[in-house]
Amino acid sequence: MQTLLAENENETDQESANLRVGIQGFPGAFHEIAARLCFESRPIDIVPCLTFEELVDKLEAGQEMDAALMAIENSLAGSLMSNYKLLDQANLLAVGEVYLRVKQNLMVLPGVKIEDLTEVHSHPVAIEQCLDFFRQYPHIQLIRTEDTALSARNIREKGWHHVGAIASSLAAELYEMEILAESIETNKKNYTRFLVLQRADQAITDPDADKISISFGVSHTVGSLHKVLAILAAYNFNMSKIQSAPIIGQPWEYRLFIDYVAEGHVSVDQAYEALRPVTHNLKLLGAYKQGVLYDY
Repeated sequence: MQTLLAENENETDQESANLRVGIQGFPGAFHEIAARLCFESRPIDIVPCLTFEELVDKLEAGQEMDAALMAIENSLAGSLMSNYKLLDQANLLAVGEVYLRVKQNLMVLPGVKIEDLTEVHSHPVAIEQCLDFFRQYPHIQLIRTEDTALSARNIREKGWHHVGAIASSLAAELYEMEILAESIETNKKNYTRFLVLQRADQAITDPDADKISISFGVSHTVGSLHKVLAILAAYNFNMSKIQSAPIIGQPWEYRLFIDYVAEGHVSVDQAYEALRPVTHNLKLLGAYKQGVLYDY
C-alpha cells in the first residue's frame, strides 16, 4: 500500500517527502496508532481533524493531506454507518485496510496514585468499554469528553493531579503521562477496522487487491438481492460483510454496502461489471488487499 501511494506522486522529490495522513482525533488517538502501523516503512505527518466530516472534506480538497484513515467498524460496537454514508457520498476510494486491537489504559500525571483521583476523563465509547474496571473505585467520577487523547493532553496542560484519562499508550508517551493500569477494557477482543482512503483521481488499485467494497441499490422486488449474491457466489467471491442504510426521501428503500473477498481468478473489474445489470447506482468504494491485524 505504501508503494502504491508513492507511485502516484509526480515528482521524485515528493517520493521522499513525508506522507501527510489525516486522522479523526488528536495526536495520540487510536487513529494515529493505526496510521503509523499502516505506513511504518515511510515517514508520515499526522493531520488531526475534529470530525470525520472534516477529514473527508480536507482529503477531497487535497491541500492538507495525501491520505487518511477512517474507522469503519468495531468488533463490539459494529459498523459506523455514518462513515459508510460519508464514503458513499465522497469522491474517495479505499486503497487499504488495517485492524487494530484497542487497548484502553488508565493514565495520570507522574506520581499520582489511583486513590488521589476524583475524576477520569475520556470519550464515551472508551468509558463504556471500561466500566467493569471502575466498579472497584466508586469514588471516581467518569467524565465524558470528545476524545481519548485530548483528555490526556488536557490533564498535562492543566496540571490536574486529581484527574486521570483513559487513552492509548501512544497518548501516554506523547503527553508524558504515567500508566497506572494497562488494558482495562472489559472485553479483550476489542478490534477496530480502519480504511485507508485517497482521492479517487489519485488512487491506484493494487494489482494484488483481493477485497472489494461496493455500495448499490436494488429493485424493491422479490429476489433482487438474491441475484447479487448469486453472482458473487458464481464468481467465487466470499461476502465478508453486508450492511443496509435507508435512502433519505425514499421510504422503505435501502442502500446496501457489501465487502467481498476474491477466492478465485476473476478480476476486480470483471466481478464489478457483472453486478452492474442487477443493481442501481453501483459504486466502487475501494479495492485493496485484506488488512493486517495489529495487537499494539
